[in-house]
Amino acid sequence: MKILRSIVLAVVLLSTAAISAQSKKEEKLIVDAHKAKQALLKQDQGLEAFFESAAGYVLFPNVGKGGFIIGGASGNGVVYENDAIAGYANLKKLNIGLQAGGQAIIEVIFFETEEDLAEFKEDNFQFAAEASAVAVKSGIAYNAKYKDGVAVFALPKAGLMADASVGGQKIEFTPVK
Repeated sequence: MKILRSIVLAVVLLSTAAISAQSKKEEKLIVDAHKAKQALLKQDQGLEAFFESAAGYVLFPNVGKGGFIIGGASGNGVVYENDAIAGYANLKKLNIGLQAGGQAIIEVIFFETEEDLAEFKEDNFQFAAEASAVAVKSGIAYNAKYKDGVAVFALPKAGLMADASVGGQKIEFTPVK
């Protein structure tokens, strides 16, 4: 009986530790996303209109990308709906073409309507090869527009990368538990 009780106690403690570790990771991601939003707005105040009017958005505070002919990128983000956290996202990108180097960027994807956001949340979201992010710099967001219900902005954080490639990115959504 003591052994069974010890095993149950160990399982409960390990489960609590695993849940706690995951929430610490999510907490850090949320803090990083908040800082990334501030960095985006500092660089271009025009993005405020997108943050205010979008049905939702996903903010990736740190997307690492790199390549030499064949390249890729990945990052984790926070999904917001009505200024509340709706879930988390995982981005994966693969491309091929003339490219060399490595770079860290902030990426934000805005969804124009509730339907666009719902489609993102229901499916594993994929961008077509011709979709591209608008580089954030002062004043650029004022003239930016949605394309097929989506607007994407990227702000380089570090590194240098020359890129003339074709590829696509896939984003998986995980709702808040």
